[in-house]
Amino acid sequence: MKRLFDGSMLKFLLVGVGNTLLSVVLMFALEGLGYWPSTAIAYVAGAVMSFFLNRGFTFHSDEVLWRAAVKFAVNVVVCYVVGYGLARIIMGVPPTLTALPAVWWERLSKLVGMGLYTVLNYFGQRFFAFRRQGEKA
Repeated sequence: MKRLFDGSMLKFLLVGVGNTLLSVVLMFALEGLGYWPSTAIAYVAGAVMSFFLNRGFTFHSDEVLWRAAVKFAVNVVVCYVVGYGLARIIMGVPPTLTALPAVWWERLSKLVGMGLYTVLNYFGQRFFAFRRQGEKA
């Protein structure tokens, strides 16, 4: 049985920092295209970078490219829905019952969602999308 945490976690976080920087640079460099095109291009570029770096550098996967790409996409969608959905439930206290203004409560909820998404995405990529041949889940 594989250990739950190993050196791949640090590599995963480094790749995440890299694809976030790429996304931010592209988002602002392409802002003349408008909100949706600039953010879409930036996020797709970050996801493509994440796919290839995590496949090769982080997890050393020998999974067939197209199969890994489909599993990666499914993983990202599931992690997004579950992570941000759980964050909404966890942060479900109505903002009027807290000292925080509603906009800050929403931002805090997004940060919780980002954290949950990152953790879920790591395990999904490691044990599902980029599992090596012969490895058991």
